Amino acid sequence: MTRASYYKASHDKTVLNHAVPDRATERNIRVAWETFVTSGQSGEDRSRHVRSDILASWQRSMDLGVDAGTLSSRKFKDENEIHLRRARNAHLCRAALSAFKRLEPHLSDAKSILILADDQGVIIDSIGDASVLEEGQSIHLEVGGQWDENVVGTNGIGTVLRTGKPMYVHATEHFVEGVQSWTCAGAPIHNPFDNSVIGVVDLSGPPDIFRRHNVALVLAAAREIEIALAEQQRQDRTQLLEAFLQSKYNHSDSSVLLLDRNGRILFRRGVDDASFPASDKLLVGHKLLPDLEAFSDKDLPRLLPPDVQAQGLERLMLDNAYQGAALFLRSGQKKVPLKKSSLTIRPRRNVPEDTIEIIGTSSKMLEAIELAERAAKANISVLIQGETGVGKELFARLIHSRLGLPDAPYVPLNCAAVSGDLIGAELFGYVDGAFTGAVRGGRPGKFELADGGLLCLDEIGDMPIELQPYLLRALEQRAIYRMGDSKRRPVDVRLVAMTNRDLRSEIEKGAFRRDLFYRIGVVTIMVPPLRERSSDILPLIEHFSNHYAEKIGRAKMTFGAATLDLLLNYRWPGNVRELRNTIQRIYLVGSGPVVTIRDLPPELRDDFDETEEDTLESILRGNSGDLESIEASAIRRALLTEKGNLTRVAAVLGISRPTLYRKMRQYRIERT
Repeated sequence: MTRASYYKASHDKTVLNHAVPDRATERNIRVAWETFVTSGQSGEDRSRHVRSDILASWQRSMDLGVDAGTLSSRKFKDENEIHLRRARNAHLCRAALSAFKRLEPHLSDAKSILILADDQGVIIDSIGDASVLEEGQSIHLEVGGQWDENVVGTNGIGTVLRTGKPMYVHATEHFVEGVQSWTCAGAPIHNPFDNSVIGVVDLSGPPDIFRRHNVALVLAAAREIEIALAEQQRQDRTQLLEAFLQSKYNHSDSSVLLLDRNGRILFRRGVDDASFPASDKLLVGHKLLPDLEAFSDKDLPRLLPPDVQAQGLERLMLDNAYQGAALFLRSGQKKVPLKKSSLTIRPRRNVPEDTIEIIGTSSKMLEAIELAERAAKANISVLIQGETGVGKELFARLIHSRLGLPDAPYVPLNCAAVSGDLIGAELFGYVDGAFTGAVRGGRPGKFELADGGLLCLDEIGDMPIELQPYLLRALEQRAIYRMGDSKRRPVDVRLVAMTNRDLRSEIEKGAFRRDLFYRIGVVTIMVPPLRERSSDILPLIEHFSNHYAEKIGRAKMTFGAATLDLLLNYRWPGNVRELRNTIQRIYLVGSGPVVTIRDLPPELRDDFDETEEDTLESILRGNSGDLESIEASAIRRALLTEKGNLTRVAAVLGISRPTLYRKMRQYRIERT
């Protein structure tokens, strides 16, 4: 069961809503356990006190031949085996480091320990109260301990691995007697690639630490680890793409798979169902080959699926470090040349809009596009981050276009454009009489309008903190409540959130909820600024030039060499939006067939000609098409005039010092 379906199904029966067992209930569970281990039945009068998940696990434990009288689990005695397991799961340990470090101070005197286990239930890390860590050694609840159900029966690690969902196992709910003096709550850790369970986070201790919210704590920790894993994998993909693009094999027209060092597919190009009948075995995230350093090229034919043929495999290096390999495939059909510089999104059905093209061949842009297309196939929330003007909304449209549902609604909402008093009504709707000025009969909110499709929340960082718990509840329960109404309304909505803020910094400042960040950021797409993808500037100029020549109805203009050089070296604080508006302005006010430096907006020329004394008024008078460029130019000019005195600069611009600092970071403006 995927996380999405778990949350959808668990509104009324979620593990968080189970009542805390009282002493009478614990006695009944104890009697039910004794009856079960002696007769194989829990007894009808007692079984109603035992949760169905626990009963099912007891039955599995019995079928696996686990001895209910066992006093402890087992532990690997060979230290080399423990070392190898930790090394094999080094990526999981690294991803858990931040969450464990953050929680460790709260566990030291709380009679609790936090445990990290791998996909086979073997403990690979543990922190917490020293006395509890020592006590855990008596049952091998320690690094190297084996806690799969086939070893020790029902428990908070093994049972979570078997069910794939978070749960607690309290006292006599454990199958083996030696563990019944413990309580534990576990949550699965999912691989961001394929949503498979690759580990468990578990909170354990004596029975008196039991709280229902223990499950919420480990669930939040698991999400934090998943986000760290996704970031690790994003960095690996970026480095592998950079290694490929810098290699001599980049210009090959062959179908190619990029594999990481472990033989997992991170990227593919030119692989489709028509040319490759086995394309379902060539999906991103699939482990196609063993560790790449463990075999030679001559072993390839026997390692690949029978219906996949390779032309060859080339190891890829970047900065003298081995990053992975490019596997070139042989297709049985003649390939159609691929258009590598753009990706097309067709207009939505019955919506009057232009075709969208995403232009880009830089490694960071290709990585972002590939991640967006893969995220569209998984039922998960996506967070798109990037500076103003980079084109975040294009990636939201890309995800929507890849849902495979031609009539799926696409509903955008800019959280910064709606007042804090009204954003709740915009999101969740309201009923008749919910507040003064409410439309008669009520109105559905964006969630209901997006049912069956995609809800795009722009500037999510501007959402009022007091409204964030309601958004989190709607996402987890897959249901909303209109303002002024107690009726639960189920919704099936894919969320894409966008922001140009650093949400981790907002969390530290108390302006954004940590649990909401983990919920919306299961997959995070970083859209690079234009200055980090300079190889895309010329294709973008060509694209916008073709577009505005056709739209305005004038002959396509050519750009002089000096003009192109200036455009290529400009910092583009307004990113792609500024470049687009610059080309539009040129086509609107340019006089000749050749674009010269004089045809460019003043703020572009200012960056390269500091002797030109343009005032802010002259810029405003100059038909500049981009507010960010005007703002950045005004800040630079004020810094120069006031000799870097930020207090006077803020006063001249009429903004506060914190706003000035934020703008300078946004536009990468140095004080000097």
